[in-house]
Amino acid sequence: MDSLAQNGSRSGRRWKPATLIPLGIFLVMVVFLGIGLTMDPKLVPSPLIGKSVPEFSLPPVKGRTLGLKTEDLKGQVSMVNVFASWCVACRQEHPLLLALSRQDVVPIHGLNYKDQPDDAAAWLDELGDPYTRTGADRDGMVGIDWGVYGVPETFIIDKQGTIAYKHIGPIRPKDWEETLLPLINRLQKQQPSPFPEAGE
Repeated sequence: MDSLAQNGSRSGRRWKPATLIPLGIFLVMVVFLGIGLTMDPKLVPSPLIGKSVPEFSLPPVKGRTLGLKTEDLKGQVSMVNVFASWCVACRQEHPLLLALSRQDVVPIHGLNYKDQPDDAAAWLDELGDPYTRTGADRDGMVGIDWGVYGVPETFIIDKQGTIAYKHIGPIRPKDWEETLLPLINRLQKQQPSPFPEAGE
């Protein structure tokens, strides 16, 4: 009896820590998941805000002549829209992008993310092309450098080539009127610095 009691108490001691560790990890994951689900993804700050656009050079989307590279995003305020033909939300925001391109308020450049060349070309041919330049990021590596984790995403770039703002999700008229357009107008009024920033 004594040996059975001792074995039972030993196995009890071994059983508790082995069970508590995974249980603790599970509870921590549930808490973080709960916090993540309650946050508005549009409010998640980008670590690239206030930093220069990454160095990159992309070929044009099939059927287009102008690709997209870092130098294209300097000298004037511009907007970079990350899109893909397989993205349902991109299709929803596309009519607004076309309307904005006709207003000629700001150059809109496209970063075609993880798309097939024929699909991207057919998509722009069918829906219209609002982009001044369109870079094909087939493997998504440039998107990683930009901190893209979904489509659509839109970046506002200032005259120095610095990322001023990141919009996650499709642009709605309210987003344009209340947030993006006022920011673009403010950035366009700023004079570019005559001196390069440290580290450039």
